[in-house]
Amino acid sequence: MWQRFKRAMRSFAGFFVSSIEDPELILEQNVRDLNDQVPKMNESIAMVRANVTLLEKENAKYQDDVRSLTAKVKAAIQAGRDDLAAQYASKLQIEKDALARNEQQLATARQAYEKALSVKKAFMREKERKTQEAMNAIREARRAKWQAKVADTMESFTVAGIDSTHDEMLRKVQEKSAINEARMQMALESVDHTAASIEEEAEKIQANELVKQFKMEMGLVSSPAPVSEVGSGPEKTIGKKVGVE
Repeated sequence: MWQRFKRAMRSFAGFFVSSIEDPELILEQNVRDLNDQVPKMNESIAMVRANVTLLEKENAKYQDDVRSLTAKVKAAIQAGRDDLAAQYASKLQIEKDALARNEQQLATARQAYEKALSVKKAFMREKERKTQEAMNAIREARRAKWQAKVADTMESFTVAGIDSTHDEMLRKVQEKSAINEARMQMALESVDHTAASIEEEAEKIQANELVKQFKMEMGLVSSPAPVSEVGSGPEKTIGKKVGVE
């Protein structure tokens, strides 16, 4: 039972972690962590280099002491002071032993410094490789997000956008056009073309009469004789003889 409970808790924790994980953010944090390690590594290398410098200074001092004591031993022997020569010789041996230990430490420190430089070089090369991989992956992730966004937008156009109403709108426009054409046809059929033609002819006659009237007023044509004058003349009678004087 306890094992099942622990397994369930681990699965829940794994699900929770995976649900909040963002690969892009994690890769960016990894790059920052790698960059943060560079100053720490430089500080460690600087400490190793400082140890080498300190040992080199000690080595130079021991060598000076050895040369100085050697000269003093020789001078004491030449002066016939074997007692002083023995004292200087004892100190000389101590300095030589210290110099030997210093040289061993210096060699070890130099090896450590060279190794630290090699480690830094390998780390920087690996850092550049991982950083490049991370940046490529980040760009790929951003491109994938953009593609997903575009795909969602295009799907929304297909499902709830133009495509869903395009055919319906075309059908409505065609229906309205057909109705208006039918109404126009019915209106044309209901017009009395004969009456319209008569009215048009009457308007032409009236216009011609007005033109004639203007011409007569302008003296361009003679006025027609009155009807009474046209009808006057020799009176004809039936059965009546006209006398001749």
